[in-house]
Amino acid sequence: MAVSEALLSEAIKLASPAPRLWLLGQFRLEFGAEHVELCRNAQRLLAFVGLRGRVSRTVLAGLLWPEVTEEHARGSLRTTLWKLPRGDQPLIRCCGDWLVAAETLQVDVHTFTETALGVVQGYGSPPPGRLPLGLLRGEDLLTGWDEDWVLLERERLRQLRLHALDALAEMLVRQGNPALALEAAWAGVRAEPLRESGHRVVVSVHLAEGNVSEAVHHYQAFRRLLNEELGVEPSPQFARMLPVHRQDRALRDRP
Repeated sequence: MAVSEALLSEAIKLASPAPRLWLLGQFRLEFGAEHVELCRNAQRLLAFVGLRGRVSRTVLAGLLWPEVTEEHARGSLRTTLWKLPRGDQPLIRCCGDWLVAAETLQVDVHTFTETALGVVQGYGSPPPGRLPLGLLRGEDLLTGWDEDWVLLERERLRQLRLHALDALAEMLVRQGNPALALEAAWAGVRAEPLRESGHRVVVSVHLAEGNVSEAVHHYQAFRRLLNEELGVEPSPQFARMLPVHRQDRALRDRP
């Protein structure tokens, strides 16, 4: 039986490994088990389009080559596009003045964002006994890159991760899994030691287990750190979490 060209083309696509783009940590492009080396300009181009999904040529050329004329920048963009590996289909499609990432391109940042937003919004509960490793690892976006667009996106992802870790820890406490809740909470504390909300989650886990002494000890350690580094006190909201604080206040208010 003859096979149509359309069916054959679709079969080849299904058999070919989907390209994977790693942007958390070091830049890496893979086709299956094969690692593909790219020049720096090609990395910058693929990273930006991979993050955005769709971007105009004019914006991209001006962003990646801001120090030259628009004509020169667009020429550099065309040259860099030509250098990208093609495989069965291009990693970036040209649609008029727009550049669009291939539908088959898998980008780790999008997987991370989907996981983190799912946790924050309450519909991304992890399987019992497991934690989403992408949230725990905490790799920075494109480590070592210092371009403005990278710095902005890196900070966005950092803040999203911290909020997701807080939400994940609180979710695990409600599920009755304090050990994993502490893992998530401490991942947030290690990432940003002076951020109070992460420490509040650690204290709430200890209190949920009935470990009042550990909760008080952690609060006091954070209070000392905050005083030494910033010269400020934890928020009243944090202090009110502790039974000792509530008892002291009740004694002070007693007539």
